[in-house]
Amino acid sequence: MNDIFDFEPRVDDYAVMGNPIKHSKSPQIHAMFARQTQQSINYTAIQVDTGGFRQAIGNFVAHKGKGLNITVPFKEEAWELVGERSERAELAGAVNTITIKDGNLFGDNTDGVGLVNDLKNNYQIKITDRRILLMGAGGASRGVLAPLLNEQPDSIVIVNRTVSKATALADHFSALGNIQGCGYEHLTDRHFDIIINATAASLQGELPPLPDKLISKSGCCYDMMYGKQTPFMQWATQQGVQTIADGLGMLVEQAAESFYIWRGVRPNTGLVLNQLKKEIYS
Repeated sequence: MNDIFDFEPRVDDYAVMGNPIKHSKSPQIHAMFARQTQQSINYTAIQVDTGGFRQAIGNFVAHKGKGLNITVPFKEEAWELVGERSERAELAGAVNTITIKDGNLFGDNTDGVGLVNDLKNNYQIKITDRRILLMGAGGASRGVLAPLLNEQPDSIVIVNRTVSKATALADHFSALGNIQGCGYEHLTDRHFDIIINATAASLQGELPPLPDKLISKSGCCYDMMYGKQTPFMQWATQQGVQTIADGLGMLVEQAAESFYIWRGVRPNTGLVLNQLKKEIYS
């Protein structure tokens, strides 16, 4: 007897791993992507204890999982663990997207593409020929530099409290464009078109020491943190800046890039972003 009509297609498993992970929007975002594109996936959030990342990956692979997003604090460990990396992941020194095929792990980094797509598509911000100030020299900055430089800005200045970290990061990416590092004390009398906050200052409710008149009123101030008005965004308002954005769009856009890598289809990010904005900011 032919049981072909009893066949049910397998639902592919995906997840995000991090610590903490309880408040992650990724399961909701990917569920909306799946409904929109008619993809059969199951996407969950997995909290991983410190020291347990490798075992958690092994368990997921053993259960035939198809792909993972990796968030804080495991992006660097994921970079070391995967067998193969994309060029952008190689440069970033961090992996936030893993594709699993035949037990092999391929690592990518979609953070920078997410930022660029949010700026260009959701805020209509031109990056080419613009002067960019990137605040912070940690993993968040490292992950977005190559995609930003690929847009051929006039220049990127990395500013950091520890100047040596800023200059070392600039040196690492110097082959891709005009980039330099400095300390906050070197920002006086300088002017930028786009300022991106990739520091952890917003998490502590702090504002890095930015001088006034650092950015034109027609410029853009972008904080990678989302969910509330940050001190940096308040500073931008006081400076009269027209375009002030948080990182919610970056979150959605980097997720969409991961979804495309896994499923080969691009979801409509605008619909998902608008829904999240209603839920978070209404």
